[in-house]
Amino acid sequence: MKRLPLLLAPLVLLASASWAQSTPPAEKAAARSLEDSRLRAHIDFLASDLLEGRGPGTRGDALAQLYIATQFQLLGLEPVSAGQGYLQPFELVGMTGHPETMAFTGPSETLRLQFGEDFIAHSGQQSEQIELKDSELVFVGYGIQAPEFDWDDFKGVDVRGKTLLILNNDPEDDPSLFGGRARLRYGRWDYKYEQAAKVGAAGAILLHTTPSAGYPWQVVRTSWSGEQFELPSGDIPRLRMKGWTTEEATRRVLRLAGKDLDALRAAAQKRDFQPVPLGVKVSTRFANQVHRRPTANVLGMLPGSDPVLSKEVVLYTAHHDHLGIKQDAKPGEDAIYNGAVDNASGVAAMLEVARAFTSLPKRPARSILFAAVAAEEQGLLGSRYLAEHLPVPPGRVAANLNIDGLNIHGRTRDVTVIGLGKSSLDKPLIALVREQGRVVKPDQLPDRGFFYRSDQFNFAKLGIPAAYFSSGLDFIGRPAGWGRERREKWEARHYHQPSDEVGPEWDLSGALEDVRLFFLLGAHVARTREPPRWNPGDEFEVARRRSLEALESQ
Repeated sequence: MKRLPLLLAPLVLLASASWAQSTPPAEKAAARSLEDSRLRAHIDFLASDLLEGRGPGTRGDALAQLYIATQFQLLGLEPVSAGQGYLQPFELVGMTGHPETMAFTGPSETLRLQFGEDFIAHSGQQSEQIELKDSELVFVGYGIQAPEFDWDDFKGVDVRGKTLLILNNDPEDDPSLFGGRARLRYGRWDYKYEQAAKVGAAGAILLHTTPSAGYPWQVVRTSWSGEQFELPSGDIPRLRMKGWTTEEATRRVLRLAGKDLDALRAAAQKRDFQPVPLGVKVSTRFANQVHRRPTANVLGMLPGSDPVLSKEVVLYTAHHDHLGIKQDAKPGEDAIYNGAVDNASGVAAMLEVARAFTSLPKRPARSILFAAVAAEEQGLLGSRYLAEHLPVPPGRVAANLNIDGLNIHGRTRDVTVIGLGKSSLDKPLIALVREQGRVVKPDQLPDRGFFYRSDQFNFAKLGIPAAYFSSGLDFIGRPAGWGRERREKWEARHYHQPSDEVGPEWDLSGALEDVRLFFLLGAHVARTREPPRWNPGDEFEVARRRSLEALESQ
């Protein structure tokens, strides 16, 4: 994967300076019409206690869908789903159940881990009874099979029916492999579970550390406890159990096997790593309640004005769901996961962008599709469903602009572009940022793998060029390091917690600048005859070529 070297950024800024002057006056006026008071109003409603945390398949979920659909209707957007109005309904399978303990039996003793404190686990199958009995535990390093890097952590070892212990993230010691410190899709937990299922494992346990996950253990507890959702299962292989363990608990398990975690971790950094049978048996069982629940993506279209280009769309996405209500809350404890930043703010931004487009005196050449997608917190499920049921072929989606979480701390001198260097969307974005008097920086937390953690990833896999950016960390009027410190503090205290609420201290002035960028970048794509493309050699370039070839063969 190619990245834009940081030293080249000033040159790109200079080279792109003339482009900014070509922004039509009408688009500039529409961008200026965006208001932070409107952003706040949308957030206030979507993050209110009335919506009960917008958990998938709940009353709050349906209220959020209705609110967004009503806003689309007021703006004059057209419905997309035949017979369903603005909704694209689909079904989720919800599963509630977890083991209280998990037993690890070594040569001489048995260790029992406690749910929540030591491990988190839930069903990998959509069935009511889940059991692992004396499943052999095997350490498989990062659990990665990546032919393009000549990397295979399994080496043909038969792990069918076994439980795999897997490191989170991907190898990072060699800068020429897996992006070095920048996490790729191979470092994502969902990839690891999928690979474990493909090789026939019965269970998979990921080792959690805050650096390797990008978030503390409390986020695992809140995100993976309670009801878990999936799309209805097809014929794909499935694990019986998916789990996480803390680092301290993992060390205790490995001591049963006479192994040292640090030594195993070091061995896993190398290509010649071989799976390590640990001589430990894993056993657990639990009942699982399985429910089918309806949810929906909310879609609204602004048809384009050009007879030819209007067949193509610029796709805006923002997820409308959050985590619902905390099931084990103590009396008097705040139990509602309001999800104000994550992601009522992103939906609010998309609604304001839609308003800006509808205020233009002439519609853009390309059509604009706005999609508030469901169940992102459950593994990008709504965007996955939309990607599988797009109203136009993937080759006719010019670009995806995804909005997930706004800046609530004020104006910044910089803009962080997640995936900088991946596509031709960089050039107009850099020019627009320069016009605002700011600078573009690459992902300032590259070890978090943000490009693969939000909805744009599902569309990128189809070959659709995607833009995903946010405010930077260099805040105006604040000392150096304040932005990073503030972000880390917010993630530790509020990310996926009931305290993610609208507060009087919020300053949306920086968010407003970012929302204007989202509008202006989409407007550029909508009127420019040459569509965006992935840069040569990018991991998604082949998928784009195939989608365009599919159009030509029709």
